[in-house]
Amino acid sequence: MSASEKGDKNEKKQIPLRLSAPLWRELSAWAEDDFRSLNGQIEYLLSECVKKRKKM
Repeated sequence: MSASEKGDKNEKKQIPLRLSAPLWRELSAWAEDDFRSLNGQIEYLLSECVKKRKKM
């Protein structure tokens, strides 16, 4: 693994994301229940989905 690839693991990329109001409310409530920010919750859920996909 090159040095630039190692740096990419820790680098955060910003993306615009549009959510419907009902989805935003559900995710916000879930994030609060899990003591995470909404951004942290979305990142956690996406990471879990990627891990699950890799196992398949």
